[in-house]
Amino acid sequence: MKITEHIKKADGKTLFSFEIIPPKKGNNINDLYNNIDPLMEFNPPFIDVTTSREEYVYIDKGNGLLDRKITRMRPGTVGICAAIKHKYDVDTVPHVLCGGFTKEETEYVLVDCHYLGIDNVMALRGDAMSHQKYFTPNQGGNHYATDLVKQISDLNCGKYLHDVIESTNKADFCIGVAGYPEKHLEAPSLQTDLKRLKEKVDAGADYVVTQMFFDNQKYFAFVEAAKKAGINVPIIPGIKPIAVKRHLQLLPQVFKIDLPETLISSVENCKTNKDVRQVGIEWAIQQSKELLAAGVPVLHYYSMGKSDNVHAIASELF
Repeated sequence: MKITEHIKKADGKTLFSFEIIPPKKGNNINDLYNNIDPLMEFNPPFIDVTTSREEYVYIDKGNGLLDRKITRMRPGTVGICAAIKHKYDVDTVPHVLCGGFTKEETEYVLVDCHYLGIDNVMALRGDAMSHQKYFTPNQGGNHYATDLVKQISDLNCGKYLHDVIESTNKADFCIGVAGYPEKHLEAPSLQTDLKRLKEKVDAGADYVVTQMFFDNQKYFAFVEAAKKAGINVPIIPGIKPIAVKRHLQLLPQVFKIDLPETLISSVENCKTNKDVRQVGIEWAIQQSKELLAAGVPVLHYYSMGKSDNVHAIASELF
């Protein structure tokens, strides 16, 4: 079922969902199941599965020589989506990236999703590789998320990249995209960023999931500004509970977001990361209660592979 259909079916009731990351190459998928299992009691209608970019590894060839190879440390997004869908009878949302993929490779991923009965995809540009200062698309790949949304929309119409295929069995993906209440780190202004979001929606995006934020007023202002810009699709808030002290530096640095002074002070006063985790849980609970009262369509949590804090939050709400 499509995400938009889940929202419509809920008839105003706020749904619970979460995002996971695939296990590192060589790890057992049962570790992932062990983190999903406790969260299924809250009846998530869908689970997002991230996709990792390629990265370089250096293999020592001896005599001081290094061989540079491209690898993916967390492959298997589509396979994991299929496994979760089969095991839990829940819809899954694979993340599809521009970065690291040609348009042909993207088409193959989408065809696989269609074969597997996966109805939803999250279309993202992706980040620059670790050695790059700015994002650089692969040769033959999509440059922007808007381009990726257009490719998925074309496939929904039966339009493939190179082949003329006459078939009534067309894909019908529900397309999610990212939104940034505090603007994308590369956008010159929030207004410009909203224009880019409008372009994604006009290209065929069906719903928006926001980047994490820690001040609900920024989400509410973003939703209002999006409506004024003509963006009328569901905007789902993304919530991440702070878990370790270094998040005070890491999250603003990586995602270019602001943390409220009250939250900063509470984390700084913690003696251990266990205390920090509890502060993060309590802050996310209060955030979630306010968003729930405002009637948001879904509360979407970034679990990052661990479910205990998300379970503690959800237990207070669902």
